[in-house]
Amino acid sequence: MLHGRTDAGVHAIGQVANFKTNSNLPIEKFAIAINSKIKKSIVIKKAEEVEDNFHARFCCKQKTYQYVINNSEYGTAIYRNLEYYVPQKLNVEEMQKGIISFIGEHDFKAFKASGTSSKSSVRTIYNAQVRKEGDRIIIELTGNGFLYNMVRIISGTLVDVGLGKIKPEEIKEIIESKDRSKAGKTLPPYGLYLVKVEYE
Repeated sequence: MLHGRTDAGVHAIGQVANFKTNSNLPIEKFAIAINSKIKKSIVIKKAEEVEDNFHARFCCKQKTYQYVINNSEYGTAIYRNLEYYVPQKLNVEEMQKGIISFIGEHDFKAFKASGTSSKSSVRTIYNAQVRKEGDRIIIELTGNGFLYNMVRIISGTLVDVGLGKIKPEEIKEIIESKDRSKAGKTLPPYGLYLVKVEYE
């Protein structure tokens, strides 16, 4: 079972899955054996034994996502399906001010896609940062859970902050409004990465 579901086009560097087997194959051989049978767009990095009651999705305590934005003048052809291109110069300092408001426990109703099946839209963000790496801007969020499209909507809102369309201090008001129309657009899936899943 996978840790969680991701949209088509979203990437995972640290996805976790679990399954039960009667195989006698040594655990250290599992990654090599599975990699020889699955499609090349997936690579198993590690295999380990866990308790019978372990569930990759429901035992998760926190996870980290990154959204990658190319903010160069011309963009890139090679990485076009691996990052979101914004040709206008983004104000990273303003984005850094804005992302702080997401930290803590909030009702993220303004940052979820319509039709989300989650009963509650309350989530806790433990860490949130925006950093610049060359021509790329990385938005990173660590939390106890994320709503459908939540990271992509937060990232779209921060792009609007970087463009001067939304002031950093308005982020708090958008969260409190619980109004999806006040937040930014949902950015495309190909800039999003599941980086890490953590368990107790």
